[in-house]
Amino acid sequence: MEQTGSIAAPTGAERVASSWIRPGSALALLVSAVWLAAVWRAPIDSMQGVVQKILYVHPPLAFGAYLGFACTALFGACYLATRAEGWDRGARAAAEVGVLFCTLVIVTGPIWAKGTWGRWWTWDLRLTLTLLLWFVYLAYLLLRSFAEGSERAARFASVYGIAGLLIIPLNYFAIDLAGGRALHPSNLERGSLGEGMGWPFLLGVVANLLVFSVLMALRWDVERLRELQEQRALAARAAAEEGA
Repeated sequence: MEQTGSIAAPTGAERVASSWIRPGSALALLVSAVWLAAVWRAPIDSMQGVVQKILYVHPPLAFGAYLGFACTALFGACYLATRAEGWDRGARAAAEVGVLFCTLVIVTGPIWAKGTWGRWWTWDLRLTLTLLLWFVYLAYLLLRSFAEGSERAARFASVYGIAGLLIIPLNYFAIDLAGGRALHPSNLERGSLGEGMGWPFLLGVVANLLVFSVLMALRWDVERLRELQEQRALAARAAAEEGA
């Protein structure tokens, strides 16, 4: 297997990500607490009832998933341009956290659907594309796990991550593409939220993006430290064999 070279010093982006973990965690906790309080105090929708409050969670999670896959593509492009392994580690970290958020989207969506449509799932265009998006990036992670340390796999994964990004605009505009035949509600930013519901939704978006950024930075830092530890272990083993 073609192996990547020795691990260099952290890139500037990795240093920024590492320094963000502590202050970002504190800020994410603060905003999340305010968000949950706002959701608790938000009015109950007269048509959907209390199940409508899951929309303060479900779309913000989708934005986190979108950001994760966008970062995967961006960092993959940076890796292709520079061959710096730090960008490749960042792409893996973003994909992992993006898959986590996308999984939560798929879990929370049917809860709302059951209370509103009376069934857990329907092959609505947006739901189908969201499931496809989840499979695309799950395949990305499987590829990385089966070809650990391969520079060729890193290059292919970078191209794959960039190509997978094309599904996001299709997913976001799925309702328009369906021509009014979709069961899924319209994008919330079009003004479909009632009075007193806008702030909890906005806080949910901010809180989820903050949590995403902290988790990605933490996973990025862990990946760098793991690879550095493996490199040191290999160097120590090689030195022991030479001295034997």
